[in-house]
Amino acid sequence: QVQLVESGGGLVQAGGSLRLSCATSGSRFSIDVMGWYRQVPGKQRELVATITSSGRTNYADSVKGRFTISRDNAKNTVYLQMNSLKSEDTAVYYCNVRSDTVRGLLAYWGQGTLVTVSS
Repeated sequence: QVQLVESGGGLVQAGGSLRLSCATSGSRFSIDVMGWYRQVPGKQRELVATITSSGRTNYADSVKGRFTISRDNAKNTVYLQMNSLKSEDTAVYYCNVRSDTVRGLLAYWGQGTLVTVSS
């Protein structure tokens, strides 16, 4: 059974930094894409950043230049370094991993970690 364990959320003042981690275990397949999404109550979950197994990254416009996604393929872990945090970054952040297999696309979500940015 695939498990995603997130850590690193918390309360930070505007302008501060946080680093999220998501460790994955139990997957029988190689993980092609790892990413972070976030959700505010009453709104849809939105993309924050993704990274492929080859290191290609994609960011939401709202976080470009402030957030950096990285991954350790040997540890099946993805990180999100968040700098210059703003109050609008407050959300529950979810880790997502995807594997493209012969049986189709497999996707898994973490339980979410709360990030609160105080102004």
